Amino acid sequence: MDRLQAMEVFARVVEANSFSRASDSLDLSRTSVTTIVKSLEAHLRTPLLQRTTRKLKLTPEGAAYYEHCVRILAEISETEAAMAGAGRGPRGKLRVDMPATIGKWLVTPQLYRFHEAYPDVELIVGYGDKLVDLIQDGVDCAIRVGELQDSTLIARRLADMQTITVASPLYLQRHGMPRTIEDLERHMAIHYISSKTNRAIPLSFTVDGRMVEVQVPGKLGFNDADAYVECGLTGTGLLQPPRFMVGEYLRSGALVEILPQWRPRTLPISAIYPQSRHLAPKVRVFVEWVLDLFETSPLFHPEGARRGPAAYGLAAGALAALSG
Repeated sequence: MDRLQAMEVFARVVEANSFSRASDSLDLSRTSVTTIVKSLEAHLRTPLLQRTTRKLKLTPEGAAYYEHCVRILAEISETEAAMAGAGRGPRGKLRVDMPATIGKWLVTPQLYRFHEAYPDVELIVGYGDKLVDLIQDGVDCAIRVGELQDSTLIARRLADMQTITVASPLYLQRHGMPRTIEDLERHMAIHYISSKTNRAIPLSFTVDGRMVEVQVPGKLGFNDADAYVECGLTGTGLLQPPRFMVGEYLRSGALVEILPQWRPRTLPISAIYPQSRHLAPKVRVFVEWVLDLFETSPLFHPEGARRGPAAYGLAAGALAALSG
């Protein structure tokens, strides 16, 4: 058995989630692909795949072996590419995934600079707040907010994301300024709906060094951060958006910070990628580029934010509502 070919065939079956699609992409018969994978399982003396009529699923041993295969194949590919194209720079398809808010406000407006610097990298960007499986979904790199759970991934800290409790002057005129955490029981919140749980995320506050969650009543909920902030500008309720999204509104007075002595927890923002991708030049240059983007962006300076997408239009609408 050609072990290198067996690794390549097995990895392609996993990535295609199909013996037929893998055989087509490798220009081998389905019988050959099936035989190679079965021989590999016999050689390793363990099943690597669970086969059903609808899909394939990796066994725990298969998942571990797949990671090793990808890393080995990637190292071979990168070594060959380095020898064949020395001095030509990073190239190839690069799939990245990130939260829509970070993508729209920070990354996408600057992607033309990345393309100018690395014209041979074909960048495919996915927006999503749901956690993708980087291995199963074939994603090379992802940007994530919050503490990371998967210790098998390599993480690069990019920045800290501050959230802030705010309300519009119109809302405060109608309902009064909350002075204590207990006052929130008499207020209304605009809920942000978690893409992971499909439930409203409670407001949170740091009180004496610990996190306190408060379930504030509310009749409106959004799973889109831009719509969430826009609704807050109309005076509908309290909300806790990322600070970088509302810096302009804080400076203009369209939004007002409340309970500043009990601010929400700061969350880390990280670039993550599988261990098998750490040698890939296209991944390295993207991570370094996005790190520099976070370090130099006024969105993540202590003062808050610059003008983001449609900021003037939203602020004008909020001020018109206040004056009306």
